[in-house]
Amino acid sequence: MLKVNAKNEKMKRLFEKYCKYSKGYSEKSINLYFKAIYAYEEFTKFECFSKFNDDSAIEFRESLINSENKRALSTVYDYLRYLKVFFIWLSNQQGYKKPINKEHIECLRLSREQTEMALAPQRERYPTLEIVQKVVHSIPVNSELDLRDRALISFTLLSGMRDNAIITLPIKCFDVNSLEVYHDVKAGVKSKFGKTHQTYIFPFDDRMLDYVINWYNYLVKEKLYSLDAPLFPRNKVEQAENSKSFICKTFEPDFWKTTTPITEIFKERFEQTGLEYYSPHTFRHLANHLTKKACRSIEEFQAVSQNFGHQNMGTTFSNYGKLPAYQVKDVISGLDFSGKKKKISPDKLQKLLEMIEA
Repeated sequence: MLKVNAKNEKMKRLFEKYCKYSKGYSEKSINLYFKAIYAYEEFTKFECFSKFNDDSAIEFRESLINSENKRALSTVYDYLRYLKVFFIWLSNQQGYKKPINKEHIECLRLSREQTEMALAPQRERYPTLEIVQKVVHSIPVNSELDLRDRALISFTLLSGMRDNAIITLPIKCFDVNSLEVYHDVKAGVKSKFGKTHQTYIFPFDDRMLDYVINWYNYLVKEKLYSLDAPLFPRNKVEQAENSKSFICKTFEPDFWKTTTPITEIFKERFEQTGLEYYSPHTFRHLANHLTKKACRSIEEFQAVSQNFGHQNMGTTFSNYGKLPAYQVKDVISGLDFSGKKKKISPDKLQKLLEMIEA
């Protein structure tokens, strides 16, 4: 069976160039487009893209929905929208303007009901502060790795940062005195959308903050690491003496290549405590919940939103604002309908709503 179509490959390379240089998409985003394109090619047995029509669009859509793998509707939705962007681009290229009917491209969509189901917000599960405290404070300090892991898990919550940014954060981008974090893209920090900005550590727990500060001082003053070295260096893997097996007892001043090692550290530390595992990204949701719960003014809400690197407050509330059912119950039961408690003024409330919807 044909596994590649030379003409298709040529157009895919042009599309990759368009995504990378004209649109400025990241490698990760481009890979998502190509995953959808390859799925379509497999379905059509790698026939030329110029053969695309309404029937092939509909049949491909149905194959995604009814495949044995039973992809989630949200995944099908993404495949179709990525493929739609590709064919819209292709329909404007020389040699494809006549063969590809733009109305046929519109068939690459789910029904309204399916789209609503695909875009329905998923309940975000995240740990409580008490769970994180137990995991962190229970780590026995018997080695350098213990010190690092304790500081790493603490920093993940206190900074509210994404794991990809954390593994690329050099020591110099963390000011231990002012507790500022510089998401400096030029220094190698992989910030979302490549945006350089400045944030501050959230003071959720004094002991956890001490773990981070002590870790910084340990690297700089005892290990004498360069400020260009990673704040959280990767494991150093060595061959065991008189053995073919490999062991890891310490770390080395190099950056991790992927976020997988952080995930494994979190899993191991949660397992040691006997608690259910929560991924590093869920800590960002917890940080968002804790800060919003503490806010009492519009300025505080705005500061929290900016500290998470969001362009506007709407992102903070829509992407990270959904409460678990038990918290909704607590809030509703605690509402004051007597008018005795001090409330935010109507003017300030209106301003807050406008900022959220902006």
